[in-house]
Amino acid sequence: MKIIKPSYQILSDIDGPEILLAIERAGRTCYKSEDKITYDSAQSFIEMLISRGHESVLEHCSLSVLFICDRGVSHEIVRHRLASFSQESTRYCNYSNDKFGKQITVICPDFGENGDDIISEEEITWEKAMRMSEQYYFKLLKLGCSPQIARSVLPNSLKTEIVVTANLREWRTIFKQRTSKAAHPQMRELMVPLFNEFKFFLPAVFNDIIITK
Repeated sequence: MKIIKPSYQILSDIDGPEILLAIERAGRTCYKSEDKITYDSAQSFIEMLISRGHESVLEHCSLSVLFICDRGVSHEIVRHRLASFSQESTRYCNYSNDKFGKQITVICPDFGENGDDIISEEEITWEKAMRMSEQYYFKLLKLGCSPQIARSVLPNSLKTEIVVTANLREWRTIFKQRTSKAAHPQMRELMVPLFNEFKFFLPAVFNDIIITK
């Protein structure tokens, strides 16, 4: 069994100026003010639209991100309606095969600030449960069950990979919901740094969103 931390990878090439220009061109069509486009007019124009609640123009541009997380977190991610998802399938992936290292991979939960060298009773209990799940998963496979049947004993902590593509308006919604204090700690572990990257490349689109620690 392999234990890893959650992570993400931005798959899209984020060309901030080009994305902002595309949004501005679309937005100015509404006002027929294309003649007012300059080399630096996009940011203020887009910020004006957002401040007035005219966010539909943000739907003209989309970005894709690969998340490596546990199944529980992925179940929350796919609840966002205006997005496309492609996810590692436990119906077809047989973790006893060589390409998976003949083992399952699980995401380590956040058990709190115990220190790197301190293993808590919670962590020990969790790891025992994960190893038991792996043991019975492989036993079911050996008994002739297909992966889609054997997966029924796999845990929520099982690692999954999911590609999420959403337009910028939906990413704003995702960040507002998934970086809040009420969000799951492992969701925040992914979404807070991702939001900071998006904000760096596209400040006009994300500057008004405030994340509280």
